Amino acid sequence: MLIGRIRPVETRTVEVQGESLAALRAAVDAQLPDGWVVTDVPAAMPKGSQLLTSTASMARRDGIQQIEADDRDALQAKVPEGWQLLGVYEV
Repeated sequence: MLIGRIRPVETRTVEVQGESLAALRAAVDAQLPDGWVVTDVPAAMPKGSQLLTSTASMARRDGIQQIEADDRDALQAKVPEGWQLLGVYEV
């Protein structure tokens, strides 16, 4: 018997601006849902502007569940669309 751990695969982007890198990060954190993590906050300063801008990325990291199957192929077949298999162990 194999046990697999799965989680949803979901990402989002948000547009933010601020006067510093810390301000950009604070603006992203203010929009961060529970169970999500910030994955990227690239900063740019448009020509003629005093503000930094960013299209920040975040990813969902909650919702972990377990699935069971007799073999690896059956386990992989049980992974729903929009989910990823994180790890497998044998019991």
